[in-house]
Amino acid sequence: MRKPLLAFLAALPLAALAAPSKAVTLDVRNMTCPLCPITVKKSLEKVAGVSSVQIDFDHKMATVIYDPDKANLVALTQATTNAGYPSTLHK
Repeated sequence: MRKPLLAFLAALPLAALAAPSKAVTLDVRNMTCPLCPITVKKSLEKVAGVSSVQIDFDHKMATVIYDPDKANLVALTQATTNAGYPSTLHK
């Protein structure tokens, strides 16, 4: 009984066992020029587990898709803060 179970688990793609991606929107301060969103996006993309970053310069927000097994809100906000753009969870 154990061998078929192990064979089944081994045949599953790793993505099937991973946690689903999570999306979060951050309010980002200090974005004042057209180059600021590039810096914010690059800082977030360097966080392990981040798969997508969309910046809304007009509303000063960043939407991030990430793997919650590899990244978390603290890591994301720390990345933008370290780049000079403090951020908080958008409410």
